[in-house]
Amino acid sequence: MSNPSSSAASGLPVGRSLFYLAVAGVAWGTAGAAASLVYVASDLGPLALSFWRCLGGLVLLAGVLALRPRGTVGAAVPRRHRVLRILGTGTGLTVFQSAYFAAVEQTGLAVATVVTLGAGPVLIALGARLTMGERLGRGGAAAVVGALAGLIVLVLGGDAGTVRPVGVALALLSAAGYAGITLLTRWLGRAGTGGDALATAAWTFAVGAAGLLPFALVEGLLPHSAEPARVIWLLVYVAAVPTALAYALYFAGAAVVRAATVSVIMLLEPVSAAVLAVTVLDERLSAATVAGTLLLLTAVVALAWQEAHMSVPRGDTAEAAVV
Repeated sequence: MSNPSSSAASGLPVGRSLFYLAVAGVAWGTAGAAASLVYVASDLGPLALSFWRCLGGLVLLAGVLALRPRGTVGAAVPRRHRVLRILGTGTGLTVFQSAYFAAVEQTGLAVATVVTLGAGPVLIALGARLTMGERLGRGGAAAVVGALAGLIVLVLGGDAGTVRPVGVALALLSAAGYAGITLLTRWLGRAGTGGDALATAAWTFAVGAAGLLPFALVEGLLPHSAEPARVIWLLVYVAAVPTALAYALYFAGAAVVRAATVSVIMLLEPVSAAVLAVTVLDERLSAATVAGTLLLLTAVVALAWQEAHMSVPRGDTAEAAVV
């Protein structure tokens, strides 16, 4: 059963939560294009880029938190849940990003992406069913299947990738990290102890930066470039939009919306990345790109409609529909 109390506890309507998640997904999709431009303009590696991404997001959100008027933090969160949220989301983010970049290195971008993002909704749906009793229903299950089909067509519809077992295992580990973040955020949101989204994101970046620092030092922490100004501006963008903004919106929305729905809506990330690849990076628009994008968008719209429909009270009760 969907728990309407999570929306009440957070003070955030379901419709606005869905919008926040959609914006976060689109923003995440721009990170890949920005990273590609950083790689072209400098010798910065993926782990060092992830470190600067986390550190930059932490600095930006710390500034926002310092300037925010007191009294806007929200309800107090038990210490045990606060520590669990910080360590759980921070560790999940570190595993998610590090394992994904390692999978890309081992088995290529296409295979790593389809395994990570394809396994994510499945792991989240299973985890939400086992830990919180959330069910998708027939319509939701069909939407998830459609989303996975669209992702496969979108990512693998072009050049074939090389499948290596080690890379697939790393991609599955990355998907597990992402699933853990989503399930923990949703569980705390249902319990009314999700906490402040900005503070959650800031602490997550702090743990992530600390975890990534040793790997970034080995890879090479500082970039060398003939265009330092361009690299700096790209790093600022990565830290501000697909990191500080996107994760704050993600944590706010994921606390309210069903975990499986969150995972499918976040598949807007590869759609956004595909659009930017064509419009900014001058990559060819293929039939697979169009077909996969349409399948993904259809699945996202269907699940968003179902989630919003479930949140509408029936009669004089505040109970949401059973799924």
